[in-house]
Amino acid sequence: MRIGIVGAGFMGTTHAAGWANTPVEIAGVLSQNPVSSQAMARQYKAKVHSNIASLINDVDVVDICTPTYLHHAMVMQAAAAGKHIVCEKPLARTVQQAQEMITACRDAGVMLLVAHVVRFFPEYVAAKAIVERGEIGKVAVVRLTRASFRPGPDDSWFHDHEKSGGMMLDLMVHDFDYARWVAGDVESVFAKNVSSKNGPDGEDYGLVILTHKNGALSHVEGGWAYPKPMFRTALEIAGDRGLIEHPAGSSVPLGIHMKSDASGDEADIAVPGSPLAEDPFTTEMKHFFAVLNGDTAELRVTAYDGLAAVRIALAAIESAKTSRPVKVEDMN
Repeated sequence: MRIGIVGAGFMGTTHAAGWANTPVEIAGVLSQNPVSSQAMARQYKAKVHSNIASLINDVDVVDICTPTYLHHAMVMQAAAAGKHIVCEKPLARTVQQAQEMITACRDAGVMLLVAHVVRFFPEYVAAKAIVERGEIGKVAVVRLTRASFRPGPDDSWFHDHEKSGGMMLDLMVHDFDYARWVAGDVESVFAKNVSSKNGPDGEDYGLVILTHKNGALSHVEGGWAYPKPMFRTALEIAGDRGLIEHPAGSSVPLGIHMKSDASGDEADIAVPGSPLAEDPFTTEMKHFFAVLNGDTAELRVTAYDGLAAVRIALAAIESAKTSRPVKVEDMN
């Protein structure tokens, strides 16, 4: 299986390192940065391509690690050529683009795998499994945090709202996807954000409440306000029988606080944790390889999951803009 990687920045090199732990051949690299593309090509003995058409024709799978606004055109071109596709999150800049990408891949009979890597982090996977086993009962409240420093220079594509969608689409989409994975489909969104500059491009912090169709609530906060190199994530999932907790900056991977049937007292149950056996991006690429190779039919994240996460993020952006709740189904 020959993999072509489009984009040789942070995500491209991260995906390449993950693929290197599978039996695939990293056969092609395409990047606007000649230094980065040459370095990746040397490391993996791959060919440097000068355009997307050349790379697509030379590989079996196209792995797209480019800025969000480029995803749509590249996916459409790869699908037209009959090539399977891995696409970094968020799947697309707009709902319409995401729908067109999914339709093109379905019609071409190719896979569209969306790289929502949080679904491969061990703490988040373990929490999901605890919920599925019913150990904490019916999920009522999910609290998720993802906060980091402001990425790139001020003139980076990250801070061009038309290209990236801003912090809510680029960063918080991770937790919108996870909340939906754990608590089910989202009906409506209410959001507030704070910007350091006038207009959406100065977005620093967002607070979003998701109302799930089953009545559960998710409280999601995200930000680009920390000083470098700080990056903090946290999760809590509360059910009617207990609480799963992974505090920000904690050395304890996961803990459960259960209500005792006898006394109503809470007891702490430590979930055994160990240092990461492997990078979650490697776990993700191994899973994608197994799917592409036909070794498993179980796809942890589908293209429709990617579309749903985009809908939620865009609903949050609209809600923050209007100061009103927004129904996810209205985002088209």
